[in-house]
Amino acid sequence: MHSLLRFIGNGLRCFNRSMAILSAMLIVLATLALVYEVITRYFLNIATDWVIEFCIYLLIAATFLSAAYTQSERGHVGIEVLEEVMSAKWNRIRLLLGDVLSVAVIAFIANNAWHYSWDAYQQGWTTDSTWAPPLWIPYLLMAFGMTTLALQIIVQIFETLTLHASESAQKKNLQGA
Repeated sequence: MHSLLRFIGNGLRCFNRSMAILSAMLIVLATLALVYEVITRYFLNIATDWVIEFCIYLLIAATFLSAAYTQSERGHVGIEVLEEVMSAKWNRIRLLLGDVLSVAVIAFIANNAWHYSWDAYQQGWTTDSTWAPPLWIPYLLMAFGMTTLALQIIVQIFETLTLHASESAQKKNLQGA
């Protein structure tokens, strides 16, 4: 079981790292698109009505695709004061409880996002702009990102429980010797 969990965790971490790199590239692309808009609009007097919406799509993708990587690094907002005043045991419990509650909420959001993206695809929803890109794209990115985030938290929960179980077994072995 430990080797399977380690294999899944390592594979997910590798995938999350690649999504973080892709997200960084999408942010650079959004930046370049905005620079293009500034140059064409203010210096060449050419209107570009698609750039802002394009950048919004890119930033949605970057945000949700990198969420699982951020979680794997414990980079989301946390309460550091509690970490400093609580014992290691209570910090593990606090993190585990936070992970369990988080995965419940995130799984709910991911499930609804999958349904919403399917509805948007089937019904041909688009934005109200002149460009009118399909709305299933950002919804699908959100669903995918929230699903990978939920998977990352589930792996972290199992890793925490496995680590705690092995630490308890080691303590029993040391006490018995």
